[in-house]
Amino acid sequence: MRLSVSVGLWQDRPAGEAVRTAQIADEHGYPEVWVGETATYDAFALATAIGARTRHVALTVGPLAVSVRDPMTIARGAASVADLTGRQVGVALGTSTPRIVQDWHGRSRAGAGAALREAVQALRPLLDGERSEFTGEHVASKGYRLRLPAPRSELTVAAFGPAAVQTAALADRMVLNLLTPASAARLITDLRLLTPTTRVAAWVAAAVDPDPAAIEQIRGAVVPYVGAPGYGEMFAEAGFGDVVAYARTGPHPRELLAAIPDDLLESVALIGDSVEIMDRLDAYAEAGVDEVALVPASTDADPCGEATLKALAD
Repeated sequence: MRLSVSVGLWQDRPAGEAVRTAQIADEHGYPEVWVGETATYDAFALATAIGARTRHVALTVGPLAVSVRDPMTIARGAASVADLTGRQVGVALGTSTPRIVQDWHGRSRAGAGAALREAVQALRPLLDGERSEFTGEHVASKGYRLRLPAPRSELTVAAFGPAAVQTAALADRMVLNLLTPASAARLITDLRLLTPTTRVAAWVAAAVDPDPAAIEQIRGAVVPYVGAPGYGEMFAEAGFGDVVAYARTGPHPRELLAAIPDDLLESVALIGDSVEIMDRLDAYAEAGVDEVALVPASTDADPCGEATLKALAD
C-alpha cells in the first residue's frame, strides 16, 4: 500500500507545524503531501511554501470547496504552485461543510453535489492548458486559458455519499475521510461498478505508540462526526450506537468528547504500536484502498508527528 502524508493543521497546535510536517515527510521518502485548507493558511500559499522548503514530494492542494473556489482560480492556483516550485501539483475538490461555506464564506451550498461534478468537468481542460468553455447550472468559466505552463494536475474528489462517488468516477482519484474499512469497502464497491481505473485514497489520523495528548487530539477531531448523518450510522454499525444516540441529543462538545471511547477512535484511525497499525493498514488494503494519507497527531511529545512518520516510513 502507498502511504502519503496530509499536513494536520491541528487547531491546538501552531499553524507553522504544517510546513515542518511536510519537511519530515520529504526527508523520510513519502512521495506526496496533501495540503488542505481550514482556518489558517491559504492552501496555494502553504503549498508554495512547502515546495520551497522540501526537495522531492509531489503536492496535492485541497480539498477545495467547489461552492467557494471557481475553476479559473483553482487552475491558476495549481499552475502557480507548479511553476514556482517545480513540483507535480494535484488538485482535490470537495463540497466542504455548511459552517465553512455558509458561515465563513457567506456562500450557498445549494446544489453542492452538482457543483462538484461540474467543477471536475470544467477543471480538466483548464488544467491541461485549454481555453475554458464550460457553462453548467452552478459552475461556469468561458474564455480563460492559463498563461503559465499547464500543470496537467490529477484531480481527486472527496466522497462520502452516492452522488460524490459518481463524480469521483470522473476523476483520477477518490479520497475518503474518517471511515471504517467496512464503510470504505462499500463506497469502493459502488465506485468499481462505475469505473475500474479511479484510484482510492483514505485520510486516516495516525499516532504510533501515542501519548495521551495524541489520543485526545484525535478524539477531538472525531467529535463533529459522531452524530452527523451517515457517519453516525457508520459508527452505530461498528458497535457504538449508544455514543451516536447520545451525540444526537446535542450535548456540549466537551461532554461528548468525554463519552467517546478509545475503541471508537481505533475504528477510524491508526493508533497503537507498529504491529497494530500494520494490521489496520491491511484492513484498509483489503477494503480496496490503494493509498492511505497519514494525518499524524502532533503533540509536545511528538511535535509535527515526526516519530509517527518515521516509524511508518521504516
